[in-house]
Amino acid sequence: MSQIEMLEQTVKQLSPGELAAFRSWFIEFDNAEWDRRTEADSETGKLDRLVKSALEEHKAGETKRI
Repeated sequence: MSQIEMLEQTVKQLSPGELAAFRSWFIEFDNAEWDRRTEADSETGKLDRLVKSALEEHKAGETKRI
């Protein structure tokens, strides 16, 4: 059985309160991981092409205020 399958089985056995607590924890964990990866990608220049493209579109008047 893989770790994912073991986790699935464990999560299925949680009480409603435990599931809510796990969900809250996982959302925070996932958001922090997303932020960490985005920051790392930014620092290594992986987002430079996207930034340049967005700025060019804005300068060309191809964006709208939200």
